[in-house]
Amino acid sequence: MYSPLDSMGKVGLMLDLVSQRQVALGDNLANVHTPGYVRKDINFAEYLSSMNSPLETKLSQKLGPSAIIEEHFQEIIRPDKELLEIQNNALIYNMATRRMSNIITQMKTAINVGK
Repeated sequence: MYSPLDSMGKVGLMLDLVSQRQVALGDNLANVHTPGYVRKDINFAEYLSSMNSPLETKLSQKLGPSAIIEEHFQEIIRPDKELLEIQNNALIYNMATRRMSNIITQMKTAINVGK
C-alpha cells in the first residue's frame, strides 16, 4: 500500500545523501592541490537499492559511488571530473525536490478532498 509519509522519508534520505555528497565533492575540488589529500565520495547505490521502487532501483544502478564517505586513496583528483559529478549531483537534487513537491501536493489534495 502506498504511504505518502513513507515516500517522504525515502525522498528525505535521498536529499540527505545528495547534501553529504555535495560536501565531499566540494572538499575534493577545494583540495585539488593539497598534498596528501585523499579523494572522497558517497555511494548512493547501497541505500537507494533498498527503497523498493523501480525509479530508485534504476538510480542505484546508474549512480555508482556509499552514503558513508568513501576514501579513494589511489585516485587522482581531476577538477573536470569533480565539476561533472557536482552537476550530476545537482540533477539528482532537482529530481528529489520535485518528487518531494509532488508528494506534498498529493497530501494537500487528499486533505482537501476529505473535507
